[in-house]
Amino acid sequence: MTEAARYAQVIVPVFWLGMVAAISFLEAPIKFRAPGVSLAIGLGIGRKVFTALNAVELVLALMLAASCIVAKPDTPALTFFVLVAMMLVVQVVVIRPWLGRRSDRVLAGEDLPRSTMHLVYIAFELVKVVLLVSVIMSLFRVLSACLH
Repeated sequence: MTEAARYAQVIVPVFWLGMVAAISFLEAPIKFRAPGVSLAIGLGIGRKVFTALNAVELVLALMLAASCIVAKPDTPALTFFVLVAMMLVVQVVVIRPWLGRRSDRVLAGEDLPRSTMHLVYIAFELVKVVLLVSVIMSLFRVLSACLH
């Protein structure tokens, strides 16, 4: 069981990092440049995609938490993991609901200025990427030390 938890501690953050990078930094900006995609369609797609992404991220965070209970990782990896999990919770509980209410207003026809909260969400995504890379690097250092 401990060995499986250690594998999960490496595999889950790599998978999580790939999802965040692909969706937040490829899919999200590209969809608005596609022919025929209006603001309303783009917002609708974005809401669905980010709701799904955050749901999967929460499952991955729970998987990592469970693996940390079974096999305690080194302190830096655990610290980075806790920070990325906290960022995810803030995104899901505070930022995304605010953006959802704002997109409701845009979809209802209100003409609103660009949202700084959207930039905050993007900043959170960037920090999550850095933290996930840090988790992975920390765990690989430990793994490498064990192999030598």
